[in-house]
Amino acid sequence: MQKRTEVASRVPVTSYDVCVIGGGASGAGCALDAQLRGLKTVLVDRGDFGCATSTASTKLIHGGLRYLQLAVSKLDVAQYRVVRTALHERSRMMRNAQYLTRSRPLAVPCHGLAQALYSRVGVKLYDWLSGGEGLAPSYFMERSGSLKEMPWLNPDGLFGTVVYNDGQFDDARYNLALVQSFVSAGGDALNYASVTAFEKNDDGTIVAADSQDAESGSSFKVRARAFINATGPFSDEVRRLAAPELPNRLRQSKGVHILLPLCPDWGERGLLIPATEDGRVIFAIPWMGRLLVGTTESDADSRDEMIVSETEAEFLLRHLNRYLSRPFQLNDVVAAIAGLRPLIQPADGRDSKNIARDYEIEIESQSGLISLLGGKWTVYRAMAEDAVDAVQERLLGAASKCQTHDYPLVGSEMGVAEVGRELRSSYASEPDTADHLRHKFGSRAIEVMNLTRDDSHLMEPLVEGAPYILAEVIYCAREEMVVTLDDLLSRRLGVEFLDWRLALRIAPRAAGTLAEELGWSRSRMEREIRGYTARIQRLLQAVGVRTESEEFA
Repeated sequence: MQKRTEVASRVPVTSYDVCVIGGGASGAGCALDAQLRGLKTVLVDRGDFGCATSTASTKLIHGGLRYLQLAVSKLDVAQYRVVRTALHERSRMMRNAQYLTRSRPLAVPCHGLAQALYSRVGVKLYDWLSGGEGLAPSYFMERSGSLKEMPWLNPDGLFGTVVYNDGQFDDARYNLALVQSFVSAGGDALNYASVTAFEKNDDGTIVAADSQDAESGSSFKVRARAFINATGPFSDEVRRLAAPELPNRLRQSKGVHILLPLCPDWGERGLLIPATEDGRVIFAIPWMGRLLVGTTESDADSRDEMIVSETEAEFLLRHLNRYLSRPFQLNDVVAAIAGLRPLIQPADGRDSKNIARDYEIEIESQSGLISLLGGKWTVYRAMAEDAVDAVQERLLGAASKCQTHDYPLVGSEMGVAEVGRELRSSYASEPDTADHLRHKFGSRAIEVMNLTRDDSHLMEPLVEGAPYILAEVIYCAREEMVVTLDDLLSRRLGVEFLDWRLALRIAPRAAGTLAEELGWSRSRMEREIRGYTARIQRLLQAVGVRTESEEFA
């Protein structure tokens, strides 16, 4: 990937065809699509790539059974369109980055014949909508078989389970793979660069964006022929920079997830809780050695800090425990994730749980700003295709063929199994470390391990008993545009999303290594550690997990 300092110096003196604002899934997807179609493109984000909504997902690549239920029960065409599009995009996402994705079987518990028939018909329709791109046929498993295969299920009143398959992925690394693929195609990407205003020509068309570099504090302009607003829940803010009189189009919904220890006998299947007290669904899914549980949905504001509260965690546990033979307690929570979802507000003012996850490409008539509104992770590529079509139609009069339908992302040069064999045979890496590296970096795990050839101490774990090694920190600092300790521990290594206490143990050594590699002063290093520790402590306290004071020494 590029060196951030080089990009920061190049962007102000370069004229681009397209500037994409927002480095989450849709923004990175737009940047890659535009660059592959021959448009000179720059991608900017006011924070790190994927630091908000795009790394707060349920980690599923799916159409959404709940959306299908709403489509049928309410004859909602928008919900149907979302499911249909997402199921076709699911196979593309999984095919284009196999090392970051997998198929995950999900079980729907049924307490009676009527519920079993209802669920069976629903998942068969879901299978049918997938067409030839389905992952595996769904099936019904009677009570005894369900309890044998899933001994963690609560047997009380259980009639059986309906099992179907959906996709699962590492959202943070997938987002980064999109950015890396864009850069490899010749684009420029710059994180921690906020857009503060637009500059327009005499007819009101945007020709440049005033930006601020959070690292250096310097101001600069980004010049481009077209600007795409892909800032998710913050899209209305950017829209009003272009046209202050524009009304809000979005309604933000807060979604939360908690992570729990994964029981040894859990197995491969996830759990779909079909109905909560307020008519939603909740997933409990094995994910990277943890049990990911979520999500809730409640109205929120883009100015709110995204923290999981004790009340929200208890809500998830209360519904989960009804379906388990061994319940979890609040203090079992090892991490939690909260994020905003951008929903297009319908005219009827319906609840957020009933709003379709559809998307819209808006072209502001005067300024020419192109905004991606709404949507969800699984349809990021389709959203990007439509947005870049709009750019080309505006600039060139017609859209060229999209190149991202079957475009392997960076890290896909070798198969996952082949990378694993190479790591174990050539580098004698521990099985857990090899498994971790190949699923985070794909074929670029070889580049990570190449660092250890000249410096064997880089094979050392950041802490004993965990798969993370020093070479990863060096690689991420050099090749993945890490700016802060949080960038490393959350979106690059992923440890923060799995275990807050482990992240705290790793933080001092990781920060010291980053300081050497990035040239931080001692005071900057200490500030990073203090700030990170304080933030994790605040997250633990908010969710109501009891902690020992020495964890934060």
